[in-house]
Amino acid sequence: MYNNINISHVFVLDQDEAYDFYVNKLGLEVAADMDLGVMRWLTVRVPGDPDRQILLEKPGPPSIDEASAEQIRDLVTKGATGFTFGLTTDDCRKTYEVLKSRGVEFTQEPTEHFYGIDCGGRDPFGNHFRIVQLAPEPIQPPAQS
Repeated sequence: MYNNINISHVFVLDQDEAYDFYVNKLGLEVAADMDLGVMRWLTVRVPGDPDRQILLEKPGPPSIDEASAEQIRDLVTKGATGFTFGLTTDDCRKTYEVLKSRGVEFTQEPTEHFYGIDCGGRDPFGNHFRIVQLAPEPIQPPAQS
């Protein structure tokens, strides 16, 4: 029925600041940056990957009324939106060091798990993301006790 997910979104409070963070610090590339009149359509993607984009969406009209947008802004600021997106890498520790040197805030250093090595960070607004270096072989999760 479906082939893949081509776009998802992350709420951001300032699209210029989001552009700087996601492009200049995280290393994603701009897929689209258009003024639609009622909103700015700003999407980023992993360089060279045309199949998946993240809309850096400012909460507000036309999709959300102002009262709801204020509640969303409050939740984003508190970091209460939970996991927003995940990225994969061939070397989690190296990626962590590069991004840390660019000023990316991390909530967890690279940690080994049964599925690979991952670390957690957040954007300037409080959105949480993960970066994972997947294990080379398909592996089974530990048995539940």
